Amino acid sequence: MTELTHFDPDGNARMVDIGSKPVSARSATARGVVVMRPETACAIQNREISKGDVLQIARLAGIMGSKRTSELIPLCHPLRIDGVDIDFEFSTETELVVYARVRATDRTGVEMEALTAVSIAALTVYDMCKSIDRGMTIGPIRLAEKIGGKSGRSVWPHE
Repeated sequence: MTELTHFDPDGNARMVDIGSKPVSARSATARGVVVMRPETACAIQNREISKGDVLQIARLAGIMGSKRTSELIPLCHPLRIDGVDIDFEFSTETELVVYARVRATDRTGVEMEALTAVSIAALTVYDMCKSIDRGMTIGPIRLAEKIGGKSGRSVWPHE
């Protein structure tokens, strides 16, 4: 059975002690999808949304979200993030794929920061476009790649 590292032997929540782990370069990439009407996608691409350039604002929101992950997820360690890249791709006329790659040189991984960045960027797209498309959906959001630490590199191809 896998040990649940965020619980002590009595079942109490705890923050994992990473003090003895070596500092190393780490990165994680996450992806998520925002599904919308074709008209909404067209308005985003043509920068016709009245609130502004949706993708630029969502990019900034994703970066900001990654930096605040430890404030949002109770047992996450605050990390010194080296860099965050947020990218967008319309994979179909109705699907916007959001990618976040987070890099840090630290004692623990940045998976949660990448997942948070994608989540916040996707939520920002929704917020900026909800006046014209309340039927948008967000998800799935998942880890695509993790590099660094004891387990090295892991990749999860998308479906």
